[in-house]
Amino acid sequence: MSQLRVEQLAGQLRQGLAPVYFIHGDETLLVDECADAIRAATRAGGFADRQVFSVDAGFDWNTLLSACDSLSLFSEQRLLELRLPTGKPGKQGAEMLRQYAARPAPDTVLLILSGKLEAAARRSKWVQALETAGVGIAVWPVSIAQLPAWIEQRMRARGMRAEPDALQLLAERVEGNLLAAAQEIEKLFLLHGSTRLDYQTVAEQVANSARYDIFGLVDSALAGDPVHTQRMLTGLRAEGIDPVLVLWALAREIRSLASMARALQRGASPGEALAAERIWDKRKPLITGALQRIRGRQWWHLLQHCAHIDRVIKGRAAGSSWDELLQLSLGLAGAAVLRPAA
Repeated sequence: MSQLRVEQLAGQLRQGLAPVYFIHGDETLLVDECADAIRAATRAGGFADRQVFSVDAGFDWNTLLSACDSLSLFSEQRLLELRLPTGKPGKQGAEMLRQYAARPAPDTVLLILSGKLEAAARRSKWVQALETAGVGIAVWPVSIAQLPAWIEQRMRARGMRAEPDALQLLAERVEGNLLAAAQEIEKLFLLHGSTRLDYQTVAEQVANSARYDIFGLVDSALAGDPVHTQRMLTGLRAEGIDPVLVLWALAREIRSLASMARALQRGASPGEALAAERIWDKRKPLITGALQRIRGRQWWHLLQHCAHIDRVIKGRAAGSSWDELLQLSLGLAGAAVLRPAA
C-alpha cells in the first residue's frame, strides 16, 4: 500500500486498518507509540484476540505459520504481533514473511516491530513485499535541529505553548532522549496545565536528561557547529564514555574524508568521491559541507592529531585525552585550524 511517516499513521488508521503494519527504527518511544495506536485501532475494530511472537535465535517460524492457518477456525478477528529486535528474520523468516505478504490471512492484522534496518535490508524482497501488502513506517531519530519543533508539536497537542528560548532550552536538556522529552512535557502539563511557558520556568523545572552518542558528536562536528559539538563531547565525558571510542569514531570519519579530499584533488567529481566511500544520501550534505570547509593539508593535520591522541590515551605522550579530543572535534567543526602534533 504505502510507506508513511510517523505523523501520518493516525490519518491512515482513521481510513481503515491495513492487513500488515511494519514499523522499524531505533527510536523506542516513537516505535512504541505507533504500535499502541495500531493496537487501539484494532481493539476499536473488534479484534478481540492478540498473539505476540518474539523472534530470537531459536525462534520456530512454524509457530507463526500455524497461528495464521488456524485463524479460519475462529470467527473473531485477531492481531498478530511479531517482534523482530535485530531486523534480521533469516532466510526462512524472510521467505515466510514474503509469502504471507502475498496472501495475508483473512480477518487478521499482522503488526511487525523491528529494530533499525540497514540500507540493504530496506531494499530486500521481504521488506518490499510487506510494504506493498500494507503500511511501512521507518522511524528515524529526531535531530537536535528538529527537536524544538517536535517538542512544540507535542505541547500543542496538550494545549500548551512555550516561548522560543524555552523550547530551545528544553531541547538541549533532553537531546537524544525522546522518552525524557515526553516525560518532561507531561510533568510541565501537570504542573502548569494549558499555559505558555517561559525560559525561567523550564530552567527551574526541567532536569538535564540529554543523552549523547559518539556518532551524533561526529555529525555535529561535520555540520560545522562548534558550540553543540563541545556540549556533546562534555556530555559523553560525563556519561563515562571511553575516550578510545570517541577517537575511533572521529578518526574513522576523518580518514574517510581525507580519502575523498585526495580524490577531489586528483580530479574526481564530488559524486564519484562520495560514491567511492559509500556515503548515504542522508549524510551527503554533512560530508560535502566538511569537504568545502576543510581543504588540502588540513586533513593531514587532523590525521596527525588523531595519531597523537592515540599516544596520549595509551600513556605514550603527555596531555589530557579529553582536552585533545575537544581540539580535534572543534577542528573538524571548523572552529580552528589544527597544527600537526609535535
